[in-house]
Amino acid sequence: MLDTTKKYLHHRMAVVFIENQVETITDKDGRVMLDKKGNPLKKRTTTKDIINAATIQGTFSSRFQITGIDSAREARNLALLLRAGSLSAPIEIIEERTNCTKTWTDNIQKGVLSVIVGFVLVLIFMAVRYRVFGLVANVALTLNLVMIVAVLSLLQATLTLPGIAGIVLTVGMAVDANVLIFERIKEELGTQSNIQKAISSGYDKAVLTIADANITTLIAALVLFSFGTGPIKGFAITLSIGIVTSMFTAIIVSRAIINKIYGGKKLEELSI
Repeated sequence: MLDTTKKYLHHRMAVVFIENQVETITDKDGRVMLDKKGNPLKKRTTTKDIINAATIQGTFSSRFQITGIDSAREARNLALLLRAGSLSAPIEIIEERTNCTKTWTDNIQKGVLSVIVGFVLVLIFMAVRYRVFGLVANVALTLNLVMIVAVLSLLQATLTLPGIAGIVLTVGMAVDANVLIFERIKEELGTQSNIQKAISSGYDKAVLTIADANITTLIAALVLFSFGTGPIKGFAITLSIGIVTSMFTAIIVSRAIINKIYGGKKLEELSI
């Protein structure tokens, strides 16, 4: 099933039910008709019916979803077929939900809109609050979001509401990491006059705090993935990916950009 669905990603693939039956031929009075040898006459009939013609959104493995079914009756019939073991691979029904396609699509669109609005507001806040450092953080945040989407695409993951919630939470955690670094740099500026050393010390001393916070969150995400089902696993996967990418962009990417801007220069003041 995995190899088959890989070839038809984003294309319609029909599930056809075929049944061969052998029936005894009778006359108008209902009597069984016989051949020359006295054996009952029989005819073979073949019934063909399209059970489902859904668009394949992701490869079928041990867990998959079938969306786009027009009616609840069609969904029930397909579920009964799967439970009956008519497919070659045994299927264990872990979770089953009935959703209106239009409502589900609207919810996804609203979820994506919430990510965009929240992300833009965060960018504005960081630029106003931390000026040049805020703009650097915005570049890192944008790269973080791009990396999350790229990894999800590589994993061929389906975007769900819990997954969107994980992305929103990740954006908040990435901002938190940048805020910790910048506030630490401010503290270092108050204790020493060398701005270059203050920037370096700010990053070095904030790394442990950021790592501790993200590692504990990653442990919680792994627990959710291990014991959760369905949407909970999706949330845990998105959150785990986001934790790794946010640490990379906040600690490495932003520091590289700051070093590119201020490195090797004799600074009298810092725009932070």
